[in-house]
This record gives sequence, C-alpha cells and structure tokens, in this order.
Amino acid sequence: MAYFDAASSAPLHPVARQALLASLDEGWADPARLYREGRRARMLLDAARETAAEAVGCRADELVFTSSGTRAVHSGIAGVLAGRRRIGSHLIVSAVEHSSVLHAADTHEAGGGSVSQVAVGRSGAVDAGAYAQALRLDTALACLQSANHEVGTEQPVAEVAAACREAGVPLLVDAAQSLGWGRVEGDWSVLTGSAHKWGGPSGVGLLVVRKGVRFAAQGPLDERESGRAAGFENIPAIVAAAASLRAVRAEAAQEAVRLRELTERIRARVPRLVPDVEVVGDPERRLPGIVTFSCLYVDGETLLHELDRAGFSVSSGSSCTSSTLTPSHVLKAMGVLSEGNVRVSLPFGTPEEDVERFLRVLAPAVAGMREKLGAPTAEKVVRDEDVLVVDSLGKRCPIPVIELAKVIGDVPVGGLVRVLSDDEAARLDIPAWCEMRGQEYVGEESAERGAAYLVRRVS
Repeated sequence: MAYFDAASSAPLHPVARQALLASLDEGWADPARLYREGRRARMLLDAARETAAEAVGCRADELVFTSSGTRAVHSGIAGVLAGRRRIGSHLIVSAVEHSSVLHAADTHEAGGGSVSQVAVGRSGAVDAGAYAQALRLDTALACLQSANHEVGTEQPVAEVAAACREAGVPLLVDAAQSLGWGRVEGDWSVLTGSAHKWGGPSGVGLLVVRKGVRFAAQGPLDERESGRAAGFENIPAIVAAAASLRAVRAEAAQEAVRLRELTERIRARVPRLVPDVEVVGDPERRLPGIVTFSCLYVDGETLLHELDRAGFSVSSGSSCTSSTLTPSHVLKAMGVLSEGNVRVSLPFGTPEEDVERFLRVLAPAVAGMREKLGAPTAEKVVRDEDVLVVDSLGKRCPIPVIELAKVIGDVPVGGLVRVLSDDEAARLDIPAWCEMRGQEYVGEESAERGAAYLVRRVS
C-alpha cells in the first residue's frame, strides 16, 4: 500500500519512535517537582523546547507546547485578540486558511468582532498588496498560512509580515504544512505548528509568541507552559516531536529536491494521460511533496475508493464525497474545478516506483468511471425558445457537468445552454468547466428549484 496523504498526517518518523520509547521511562514524572524524577522530566522538556525553538528560529521562552496544532491556532488567535482588545476587534484571514483558523474567525465574529477575508487568485496565493489594503486602525490581528494544505501553494509571508509590521499589527502564521521543510521567513509575530504533520506523534502542537506581542491567555489560568497551554505536559510525545523535527530538517534539503521531481512528474504527466484534467496550485511556489488535480466527469468518492483498491491512499477536496457534501473552501476560493479532485501528498522516502505505478493506475481508473457514468437521458434535454435547457435537478456532481458537456455541441456558436441544478458543487464546477473548455460562463439565475447556470457556446 502506497500512502500518499502526508499532508493530513505524516507517518511516524523512526527517530520519533525511538525518542518516544526512550523517554517513556524517563519523562513520566511531574516536571514542576523538585525531586529527582521531576528534575529528570524537566530536563527532557527543556531540551525539547530548545530543540524546537532552534528549528523554528525563536527564543526558547517564546515557545510553548500545546495538545494539538488546532489548539495552538485557537489559543494564539484568542490570546492576541484579547491582548489587543483596546486597539480594536478587527481580524484578517485569507480565504484559504485551514479550517481551524476559519472556525476561530467565525467564533470571533459571532462574539461581536469583525473579520475581513482576503481573496486568492487561481494559484491559491494571496496578493500581499491586498493584505496591506485590508489593514485598518482597529485591526488587532492578521493570519496567514505559510503554505496551503490542499494545493501546496506557498504564501508571500515575508511581504505580508512587512506590511503588518509597518502598520503595527501582529501576524499569526499557521506553519503546520511547511515547518518540516524549513523556517518561516519574515518578521512574523505568532506561529503555530503541529507535530504529526512532520512525522512526530499526534497530540503535540507548537505555539510561539514573540516578545513584545500583547497576549492574554484565555480560559482558567494554569501555571504550566507560561500559562498559555493548560494541563500536564505529555513529555514523551513532546520529546519525540522535537527529535523528529530536528531529524526531518536534517534531511529536508536533499529530500525536497527528490520529492519535487516526483510531484513535477505527476503534474506534467497526468494531463497527458487523462483527458479533461485541471492541475491546480502554483507550479513554482509550492511545497515539494503536494500535487493536486481535478478530473472532469468523475465522482470524487468513487475515484478515491478505486485508487484505494489499487493500493493508494490519497485525499480529495471534491464535493462528491460522503464527508464533503460541499466543495472544498480552498478550491472554491481559487475558482478551480472541484469534481474528481485528488490530492497527492508524498511523505519523506516515497519510492519512485510507487509514483510510476500510481500514474499507470490512474488513467484506466478514471476512464472506467467515466464510462460507467454514461450520457444524459434524452428526455432531460429540452428547448426553451433559443436556449437549450438541461435538467440536472436531483443529480450530484459530476453529472450536471457531464450533461452540459454532452449537449454544448447541439447549440450553434453564440447559443446558450441553461443548466438547472440543485447541487452546490455546480456553482463552482460549471464556471471551471467553461474556463477549461474555452466556453463563456454567462452567470447564475434563480430558479424554482436550485439555480440555473447559463453557458454560451464560443467554439
């Protein structure tokens, strides 16, 4: 079985396993106690903090360990917003942040705060100038991921951090996906990370708050981790997290070259092997191990199951999955195709032969699925004056787009097709199909049920 979902959770690094087992015998005691066992545990905790701080590029007393990356994000956002409440209650996020950031933004807004969401282009990157324009006198905090978890696009953190610094606004960087590859550049103020993303154990997060940033920890006070992360520290897991971060960093430069070549191979060959595919994400400014593409006329959940049976574990941002009934917010914000979406994220050490086997398996899997889905029924296609109407009500992706593709040739150049659909995915996938196939997306109209999407034939 080839595991291609490292962006969700990387396999446990051998160094993490060794450190975890070794510290179980030494790190079980309370590090706050002064007796021998406590002092031994404290030494392990302090050493792990120094190791993690060196990898991040911060002072040891600026870094605390949390129970997860999500907890680090929530604590970091809430703490800075509370610490700067006299400045204002305005929060800035990008449209493609991890759900942990967006959920924290929703909570802030529900509590009376204001939130600005900065849009991204089709590559998934924000414009640093747009971030600068979003800054206001009452802006308490800005958030920006270092790299996107779904498409791998790297964000212009250094440029955004400079704009925020000039405006006197702290920038929180979610570095969960990139921290294993290197330090985050730029003059950021707060940083979060998650150990299971770089091969450490789950249940360990990092929260870094630079000296001078106003921060007020929320919730009941706790004397542990500088009062910023309540609860007894899981020292064996923390030691393993720090050890594995140091280990992957030592391998990162060489491994990045190798994995970048493998993902570039996928980016280049998938469109040649499989017709009607859109490869998404920035082709240059991206993480080494992530590549994402979407296949027209394919059910995302079925494709994932098909690849699983063939021996490949991948993930999807498609709305055609039982766990994702609406399109991925990342793909939606980018304005790219979501149906039949596949994210391949290669872990450290992925063999070249596994990638080659994946490329051999993908094309017949997609072709077989498209054949099974077939063409639309004739009675569902009717004429409404000079507009061809396709009734796709009650059908889920990718059927509405398939039916559109089947009939676009039945109208003259300049003619219109009106697609009726009550599937949320159609709102994203029909415009994306038009972009891919050189047709004109006219817009959306209200309908008795669902919505009507107008497409003009250009060629």
